[in-house]
Amino acid sequence: MADTTYGSLVSDGLWSNNQALVAMLGLCPLLAVTTTATNGLGMGLATTAVLVLSNGTVSLIRNLVRPEVRLPVFVLVIASFVTAVELTMQAYLYELYLVLGLFIPLIVTNCAIIGRAEAYASKARFDKALVDGLAMGFGFTLVLMVLGGIRELLGQGTLFHQADLLLGPAAAGFGLSLGDNFQGALLAILPPGAFIGLGMLVALKKVIDKGTERRRAKQLSQGSTASGQEAPLPAG
Repeated sequence: MADTTYGSLVSDGLWSNNQALVAMLGLCPLLAVTTTATNGLGMGLATTAVLVLSNGTVSLIRNLVRPEVRLPVFVLVIASFVTAVELTMQAYLYELYLVLGLFIPLIVTNCAIIGRAEAYASKARFDKALVDGLAMGFGFTLVLMVLGGIRELLGQGTLFHQADLLLGPAAAGFGLSLGDNFQGALLAILPPGAFIGLGMLVALKKVIDKGTERRRAKQLSQGSTASGQEAPLPAG
C-alpha cells in the first residue's frame, strides 16, 4: 500500500477498478434507483459521502481493532455514517429522500463500501484512504448518473427532470425535455432496462480499453522499429 500513488488511486476509482463497471459491486441500488439522472446523482453522492467517511475512520482505527472483530466494527462504522447521511437528507432533501426511499439505509449493505474498507482502508494511511474513498465514490456516482440519464432520456424523454429535488429551487428549469408528445420506450424505465443499460456501459468500457491497448502496442512497436530494435512478440 505504501507505493500506491494518488494518481493510481484516482485512475482505479474512476476507470480501471470502477466499482460498478469492473468490480460489479453495489448493483442493487445502481439498478433500482437509476430511473432518472437526478436519482442516480443523489444516490451516488450519498454513497460517496459514506465511502469517504468510513474509509477515513477505518484507517484511523485500523491499529486499534483486533483482526477477528474487524468486520463487525467496520459495519458499525458504516451504519453510523449511513444514519447520519439519512438524517441529513430527511432534514434538507426530504423530497429526494422519499424518492430514494429504502435504498438510503441499504447503503449499509453496499458491497463496494465494506469492500474498500476491508481491501484498502484497513491497510492504508488516512490521507490515501480518503482519496481512495473519494475516487471510488465518484466513479460509482458517474455510472449511476450516466445510466440514470440514458434510462430517463429513452423512457421519459427528459434529462435531469426534477433536478430541484437535489440542487434546490434554482435548478427547477435545469432539465431537458424532448417534448410532451415524446413516446418513450417503456423498457428503459423498467428493471430489464437497467440491466441492458448497465451491460451496454460495461461493453463500451471494454471496447475503449481494447482500443487503448491496441494503440499503445502500436506505438511501442513503432518506437522499437525506429530505434532499430525488434518489437517484442505478444505473449502466447
